[in-house]
Amino acid sequence: MSISAPDADYIFVGSGINSLVCAAMLAARDQRVLILERNTRPGGCIRTDALTMPGFSHDSLSSWYPAFLGSRAHAVLGTSLQLRGVQFVNSDAPLAVALDDGRHFMLRRDRSANVAAMNACSAGDGDRYLAMLKEFERVVDLFGQLIESDFSASTLLRDACRAIRKHGLAVLFGFYGASLQSARDLLDATFRSDLVKALLAPWALHAGLSPDAAGSALMMRLLPFSVELFGMPLVRGGSACLVDAFCSLITEQRGEVCTDTDVAVIEVHAGRATGVRTADGRRFMARRGVICNVTPGQLYGRLLPEASVPARIAAAASEFRHGRGCMQIHLALDRPPRWVSPELDTVAYLHVTDGLDGVSRAVNEATCGLLPRRSTIAVGHSSLVDPSRAPAGKSILWLQILDLPKRIRGDAAERIKTPADGRWNQDIREAYADRIMERLARLIVNLESSVLARRVLSPADLETMNVNLVGGDPFGGDCNLDQAMFCRPFKGGRAWRTPVANVFHIGASTHPGHNLGAGSGYGLAQRLA
Repeated sequence: MSISAPDADYIFVGSGINSLVCAAMLAARDQRVLILERNTRPGGCIRTDALTMPGFSHDSLSSWYPAFLGSRAHAVLGTSLQLRGVQFVNSDAPLAVALDDGRHFMLRRDRSANVAAMNACSAGDGDRYLAMLKEFERVVDLFGQLIESDFSASTLLRDACRAIRKHGLAVLFGFYGASLQSARDLLDATFRSDLVKALLAPWALHAGLSPDAAGSALMMRLLPFSVELFGMPLVRGGSACLVDAFCSLITEQRGEVCTDTDVAVIEVHAGRATGVRTADGRRFMARRGVICNVTPGQLYGRLLPEASVPARIAAAASEFRHGRGCMQIHLALDRPPRWVSPELDTVAYLHVTDGLDGVSRAVNEATCGLLPRRSTIAVGHSSLVDPSRAPAGKSILWLQILDLPKRIRGDAAERIKTPADGRWNQDIREAYADRIMERLARLIVNLESSVLARRVLSPADLETMNVNLVGGDPFGGDCNLDQAMFCRPFKGGRAWRTPVANVFHIGASTHPGHNLGAGSGYGLAQRLA
C-alpha cells in the first residue's frame, strides 16, 4: 500500500480503539499521525462481517458501547464522529438476566422503576440499590481520577490534594477500600434476592474477573450507574461504521491509516526510537514517538530490539499473564427470538446464568482448565436495537462466553472428549457451542426452528483474527489486582511510558485496561499535547 510520506510526528502500531482515539486527538493538534495495521482492515477488535449469510451484519468481536458513550474520549470526539455518520441506537430495556429455572429480572434506564422492581423481589433491596448508587455518584469523580491517572508522582500528589479538599480523608480511604471488595461480598451484603444478585454478578466477567476476586465489586457499582445513563448502545449499521468515521476524521487532518502493513521492528538509536521497519522492508521515521497498541509480549519480545530492553523489563514481559479464553457464537435467525418469558423479547442484552454461585463455579472450572458444565452466556439481540443488521423479519443474536480455558484439560460435564494437546480445534469448538445452544433452547422457545446459520469463534479463532487476543483472552491480560491500574502492565511502571524514549504503550494491556472507553489512548493524547 502506498503511503504519501515516509515520516510522521507519531507512528501507531495497531489500529484498535485506543489508537484511533489517540491519533484523532493528536491530529486535531496539527500532529501528523500514521497508523500501521498488520491486518487487512483497521479497528482491532471493532469489525463487522457477514459471518453467517449475506444480508446479516455481525459485530465479530466487540459490539456494545456504554463505556465509550460515558468516556472522556466521546466527550471530545463524539460530535466529530456524529458528523461523519456515527449514530448510536439504544433500547428502553437495555439489560436483563434469565435464570435456568425461567425466572428473570430486567434493568431499565429508569432508576425509580428499578428501585420498585428490586423492592418487589425482596423488601429493601431497591432501597439499598438506591443508596449504593447515590454513594457511588458522590465519589464518581474519584473513579474518573483513577482511570485517567498516569501514576506519576506529580499526578498522584495533585489528585490526592484535590480529593482530600473535596471529600476528606475518610471518604477517600473509604472509596479505595470499597474498590478492593469482591463482588460476592458486596452483593451478599447489599441484596437478599438471588435474582438481583444474578443480574449483577455476571458483569464481573466483563472486567476479566471472577465475582470472588478482589476489586470485582467496582463493576457492580459502575455497571448499573452506566446502564441507567447510557443504556446498551450499538452503532447503527455495525461497529465498522465507527472505525470508518475515525479513519475519515484522521485522514481529513493529514493523518494516514494503512492496513496490511506489519511492523517488524522499532528502530532505536542512542536510546530513542526513531521510527519503524515493516516486514516487507519499508522504513518510516517518527519525529516525536512510536505508540504501540499491542501486548507486552509483542512490544518487548518482538518489536523492540533486545539490546534496548532492560533485563528486568524483559523478565516482567515474559511473566505477564493472560486471562481466560472467550468464545463468540453468531446466529442468523429466520424470525425474532421468543423467550419463555415474553417480556425478555424486548431486551437488548441479557445473561443466562445459574446465579452468583453459577457464575463463580464456571469461572473456577475454566481456571482449572475445564470446559464449564454451565457457562454464563451473554446474549445480545443486536437486530432488536438496530434492525438494519438483518433482512426484514429476520434477526441476529450475538453470544459471548467469557469463562473458557485457554488450554483444555478436561470437560466438567464429562461429555466432550478433549484433545491430548489441550488445544481448541473445530470439533471441540462446535461441541461446546452445541452445549450452549441446547441450554438456550430451553429459554428461547423457537430457537431450534429459526436458526438459519451459525458461526462459532473459539479462543483459538479469536487469536488468529487478532494477535493481541492471546489464548482468546479479550482483556489484554489477566485483570486481577496484581496486573491492574499502576501494576498494568508491570508493577511500579508509569502508565503508557516505556524504558525506551519516544516509545509509548497503550491498549488493553495497559492502564486502565480493556474496555471501549479508550482510556489509555485518551490519557496519552492528553499528556502528549
